[in-house]
Amino acid sequence: MAQTLLSVSALLLSVALLIFGHGLQTTLLPLAADRYYFTDFEIGAISSAYFVGLVLGCLAAPLLIMRAGHIRAFAALVSLMSGAAILHPVIIDPYAWFIIRVVSGFSLAGFYMIVESWLNESATNENRGTIMSIYIVIVFGSLILGQVSIASMSIASFVPFAVASVALSLAVMPISLTTATQPAPITLVRFRPIRLYQTSPAAFVGILLIGICQGAVFTLSPLYGSQIGLSTNQSAYYAAAIIGGGMIAQWPVGRLSDRVDRRLVLVGLGVATTVASLAIVFFSPTAFPIAAMTAVLVGMFTQPLYAIAVAHAFDHAAPEDFVETSSGMLLSFGIGSIIGPLVASLVMGQIGPSGLYVMIGTVSLAMAAFVLTRVLTRQALTDDEKTDFEYAATAQVGSVISPEPLDAEAEEYVIPPEEFPAYEDDIYNFDTGSDESEESGDAKDAEAKVDAAPGETAEEADKAKPAYGTNADDAAPTKTPETRS
Repeated sequence: MAQTLLSVSALLLSVALLIFGHGLQTTLLPLAADRYYFTDFEIGAISSAYFVGLVLGCLAAPLLIMRAGHIRAFAALVSLMSGAAILHPVIIDPYAWFIIRVVSGFSLAGFYMIVESWLNESATNENRGTIMSIYIVIVFGSLILGQVSIASMSIASFVPFAVASVALSLAVMPISLTTATQPAPITLVRFRPIRLYQTSPAAFVGILLIGICQGAVFTLSPLYGSQIGLSTNQSAYYAAAIIGGGMIAQWPVGRLSDRVDRRLVLVGLGVATTVASLAIVFFSPTAFPIAAMTAVLVGMFTQPLYAIAVAHAFDHAAPEDFVETSSGMLLSFGIGSIIGPLVASLVMGQIGPSGLYVMIGTVSLAMAAFVLTRVLTRQALTDDEKTDFEYAATAQVGSVISPEPLDAEAEEYVIPPEEFPAYEDDIYNFDTGSDESEESGDAKDAEAKVDAAPGETAEEADKAKPAYGTNADDAAPTKTPETRS
């Protein structure tokens, strides 16, 4: 286990640096936009732009990774995100910020795919859950640290934008210098919303509505704090309190859903979110300690919703459909997250900052009502029919986590690697079996002579090399995952 963690330590360090910079931006941008007198709708549109990029990245980033390879794609995407971060104070315009956030969301989607596929392949069946749990703790810990770090900076200066950009730039170094073997080609899946709905209507529709709520509360909570009179520092802690509340509740709520109908847990959380939102609207707490306590409650009620809904979807999906189900639900969540900040900003513009919780309470109640109709329509699964709750497989922090190892021998998951230029590169050492990838005679012979053992011919040495994606004691080539388009 320790050796496995050591092998992915560079990857986890990159995760910590990048998510720190990302968390800093999530708090900084709405506060800075408000200071620059952007309208509430413009701030909402900029917040939605991040999720637009995230959805586009889920669809297009795998093709970039297949073309350039994991390390090169990682360096390109993170560098792009770093450049985008530093452009915010240079071009102070809502339209420019919208485009910049689309770029950031796209880059982050590709980042998640690379990191999670890399971790998933580095892990074994015995330690996968532990490694992915450590990864999730690092993600949320770095996110919260990035959010509260704004308390030590002035949003009126260039400094926080520069710090975010520097953190993102530094995230490239550990991966660029790693000697760890890159993972096999990334898994592609189809987004088939009709099939997902037919498999589990409660999960599919529920996640769309959950995305509306969480997209709004994640991106607009710093603005809400600022508009009710909290200082910049307090607004940052208010936003972090929501994430912290979610971390507290994730595991116990997940385990509760293993023991009762998950749909009832979704209904309960939806109603609790509505009650908490109405309390905030009617009592309008402006004292920071009370406001922070309500933020923790909102986080406890809203943040576990996605994981529970995806776990419910897994309960009704066949094991071979887990990857498609996970990615499809994430796309549904992303679409909802695009809608959420736009709608919330319009309501806030009409009735003030409390409009955020008016929208969250209304949509949460609608989610609870729809799921309740499914409880009355479809019989609950027995405990034996349910999958165990595994937050590493249901967290919306990324996009390609699968709760079960992929079946490398399944023909429906095979991608001919010679179709993708990235896998012709020596860094993959991937044997495509194609004569087209042969190097020039002199260069190949020279390399083979260096690698050959004493008394071994160049051809024998070349044949003895293990194909990429295999263990040292197993030189059989590994088939790579695919999804039909």
